[in-house]
Order: sequence, then structure tokens, then C-alpha cells
Amino acid sequence: MRLALLLLLVTVNCELDIKLPADILSDLVERPEGNSFSYNLAEGEEGEEEEPYEYEINYDWKIDQFQEINSTLGKCGKEIPQLDVSKMKAPHQIRLSYTGKATEMAITWTTNGVTEHEQVNYGPVETDLNYTSTSISHQYKWRYDQEAGDWYYTSGFIHEALMINLIPGMIHYYQIESNGMKSDIIKFVAAPAEGSNTPVSFLHVGDVGTFGTSVMVTNDMMKRMKEKQFHGMIHCGDISYANKYDGERPEDKNNKTFAEQKVWDTWGQMVEPVGSKMAYMAVPGNHELDIWDSTNENGTIYAKRFIMPGNERYFSFSVGMVHFVAVSTDESIDAESTQGQWFKNVLTEVNKNRDKWPWLVVFQHRPIYNSNNKHKNWEGREGGTSSRYDNPEIIGWIDNYPTLIVEHNVDLVLNGHVHHYERTWPMKNVSVWDESYENVRYPVHITCGHSGKGLYMLYAYYKKEKNDSTLYDSYHKSDPGWSASRDNKHWGHCELDFIDSTTVEHRMYQMGEEDHVEKIKITRSKDRWSAAAPLSISSTLILLTLSILMWE
Repeated sequence: MRLALLLLLVTVNCELDIKLPADILSDLVERPEGNSFSYNLAEGEEGEEEEPYEYEINYDWKIDQFQEINSTLGKCGKEIPQLDVSKMKAPHQIRLSYTGKATEMAITWTTNGVTEHEQVNYGPVETDLNYTSTSISHQYKWRYDQEAGDWYYTSGFIHEALMINLIPGMIHYYQIESNGMKSDIIKFVAAPAEGSNTPVSFLHVGDVGTFGTSVMVTNDMMKRMKEKQFHGMIHCGDISYANKYDGERPEDKNNKTFAEQKVWDTWGQMVEPVGSKMAYMAVPGNHELDIWDSTNENGTIYAKRFIMPGNERYFSFSVGMVHFVAVSTDESIDAESTQGQWFKNVLTEVNKNRDKWPWLVVFQHRPIYNSNNKHKNWEGREGGTSSRYDNPEIIGWIDNYPTLIVEHNVDLVLNGHVHHYERTWPMKNVSVWDESYENVRYPVHITCGHSGKGLYMLYAYYKKEKNDSTLYDSYHKSDPGWSASRDNKHWGHCELDFIDSTTVEHRMYQMGEEDHVEKIKITRSKDRWSAAAPLSISSTLILLTLSILMWE
């Protein structure tokens, strides 16, 4: 629905630019009941002169310049200073996302005010941005304080627009005009056309936050972006950690902590150098959805700040020869569930067109296979797979889901949640796997949960059994044969290059290192996916006719 509304606000030429009257614009803004928003004055109107506000993120800082990072113990340290969105007039927190069409790109940004002139100008020529898309704008408030008679937090104005008529696979440029100010002209590459043989490149992270380590990993990716062109980013949940971090959050009168929304703004600004130049595709994790963990956010803030296809929790989209499917691991995926039925239908449809999409990639938050003792494999409530207390058990992940991804020839499963790096061999299950990446038969699972939050290096292995709190390496007595590589001692990020219809290259970079520490080529035979779709009646008759002719 949001993308449909955005489409209505797109204009094709600057000369046809729509100027929305103030009364219409106000109707596009979400308003909490009983509360009104204040609007900043547009340029040229009288008002008090604002003091300049500068917010800077030190991407080039080293580990010892951030507060309390301890790489020996895997401690990510303090969060960086928080951005005050009420003082940020210029467009910021700029982020792109795919809609599912190669000719489109959604965009969101934030300002501390809104005017009648809110738009993005874009086109394939940097000096001639002849397309214009007008944005819709919304704002939300968080945690009403009865005693103070005011809200604890009021968001900036979050603007959303849709760029259409893009040329698939081509470089485009855009510039935002918002709140009386302009952004820089920014470059991005549109998604290759569905089914094209154009190589596709993606970054992959999980469990990021706004810590010093988060900044350093982001800086590593910014450096990589100068070396090569990426089409997009896959973020496997646990995005900003606005909900809590070691109890350092505001408290209400009952001493209950609640999510600090300024962290969302800080994270949005931290990743802008990445998200403003490529599609930033995220799936929610337990820190966005889980009732207990999210301190009552329950996915609502994620939905307000991200533009994803479908229902935004689980969705699919294509980029050239790759079809991506995002699933929500904090919801059931059994055969009777809404997500389970949707997931099977998507996989079935993709498998009818594997000549078009030879690569099928699923991404999610929680992995189903994990050798780190901190979470282990998927084990129901004990493994932290369900929301606490009031929510029913989340089902389907240990039976229905593994069967579906094998039967439908999923190639890669990308994960976060566990704060380490792990790459499996091609796996059918914990008992059957192949120790080769040539002509793979089963999905390869890659967990990239080491992109900012504290690492799972140590674990009190005997605490439950013997009440012994001694800390051991988190891989203590855990060495399954299906785990091909793992690292619980370094932060970092991952990359994927889909080179052609049969070869993908996976790389892992450790934080602060210029060169990758792993580079693995995974190949597959076309026979695997050409046999994925069931034979139609016509194809069966053809084969039968050929058999008769050969017999004769």
C-alpha cells in the first residue's frame, strides 16, 4: 500500500513538478491522537534563526579511540554519541531499498521539519536530473510521560518516495530537496533486469548496533565500496539495538526500561554512507520483533523506518539472476501458518523459473544450524526461538522449514543472531552434508552475526549442569563436521559475488583488515535446478515421443 501511494506521487519531468498545498500535505502526515506536531518554517519565512548543529561520526577512528572496546573479551564497548534529530534540518538518514521491480528504487530520509516542497530529483545523467518524485511524510511519538505531560521522544519527519522508470543495471543519480535544503548528488546502480546474466554483488551483515565496532565495520564496507560496485546490502536482523543494551536505557516510574529511539536515528545516520548508495535490504530480528526483548516496540518502529516489499517482515525480490527471499524467524513457518504457506508458494514459483533465477537465496535472523554454545541449534524455547511468556511457541523451523529449503533447491541461507561468523558445508541436515563446494546439492548456511555487537567468545558451559560459572571458549566441546569454518574472535562483514549462473564467490573480511581472510567459490550444476520444477504434461509427452522414436 505504501509503495502504491508513493507511485501516485511520482512525476516525470521537473517542469511538471507537483506542489502540494499545506492542507493536503498535512493529511499525509501521521498524527498521534490528541497531539499535534510543530512544523519548521520553510526557507524565506520569518522565524528565529536556528543555531547550527553538527553531528559527526568518526569512521576513521581506531579501536582504542572508542570507549571500552575489549577485543580480548569480545566486548563492543559503549554506543557512540546519539544524534539529536530535532536539530538536523538537512536531509539525513538517507537509505535506498528495492521494491521487486528493476525499474524502481524506494528511498527514505529524515528531516526535523516538513514543507510544501518535499521531493527527490533523479535520472541517469548527473547534470540532468529530469525525473521528480514527491514524498509522503510521517512522524511518530514514543512513550508518553503522564507526570511530565509530554512524550519522551518525537521522531523527525520520515519521508518516503519512489523512483521509477530506472534503466535496469545502469548508474543513476539523485538529489533530495527537503525542508528547504538539498542533499548532495548521490550515485547508485539500478538492479539488473530479471534473468539477465549481469554479475550481482551484495554486502552481508547482522547484529550491528551503534557501537565503536559497528562504526569500524561500516568503515570497512565504505572502503570496499570505493574498490567495487555493490548492488545492495543484506542485513539479517538485530539492526540498531534501540531496545536495550546492558540496561543502559531510560526507565519509567516502575524502573522498567524502554527503547531509546535516538539510537534508531544514530544508526540511520551511521549507515547512510552505505545505504544511500545501494539498496539496504533488512529483515527484522528478535530485537525488533520479540515482545520481551523489544520493550514493546513489537516491530512497529521497524515498520515506520523501513520500506521493504510485501508485509516488510517476510518478502521476496529479484536482482538480475538472483531471487532473494526474506523470512521472519520470530514467527511460525509450519505448513498451516501464513508465513509457511507463503514461503512454500514463493519457492515453488521461483523453481518454475530457475533458468531466469538460477540463484535462490534465503535470508533471516536466527540460523537453524549453529555450533556456538551460546545459542546452539534450534531447540524451541530453550534456544530462544519464541517470544517470552504470552506468545505461543513459534513452530515449523525444525521440521517444515529445513525440508522446504532442501526440496526447493535453495542455494544459500544467510543469517545473523549468533555473534560470530560461521560457514557450513552444503547441508541436507545435521547428519547429511557434502564436504565440497563444487556442484553443491544442498544449501550452504552463512552466519554473519559479527558486525558490531559484542562477540560470543566465552560461555559458562557447565553453569546449568554443575552451577559452575567458569567461562570456556564458546566452541568448547562443539565441533560438528558440517561446520566448515567459524570465528568467534573478530568482528567483520561478508560479501557475495554472483559471477554467473553456476558460480558464486563468498568472502569474509575481519574488522580493520584490508584483505579478505576467506574467499570461497561455490559452484552448482544447472542439472540441479533444471530438475527442480516438476515436468509438465507437454514435456512428459515430448520425452515419451522421443523414447518411442529411439526404440524404433
